[in-house]
Amino acid sequence: MAVPRKKVSPMKRGQRRAHDALKAPTYVEDQDSGELRRPHHIDLKSGKYRGRQILEPKSDI
Repeated sequence: MAVPRKKVSPMKRGQRRAHDALKAPTYVEDQDSGELRRPHHIDLKSGKYRGRQILEPKSDI
């Protein structure tokens, strides 16, 4: 059975847990429409990604 040889110090424990924090999603302002969108995602309002039309633009109902 595996047993730790030494007690893990609080510093080492904190370094291990440093990557567990939840981060808020980042948003960037779209250059064409000015809407906020996630980086590397399609702008759902205009349907464009990197200047190319990918989806049909949403029409306001």
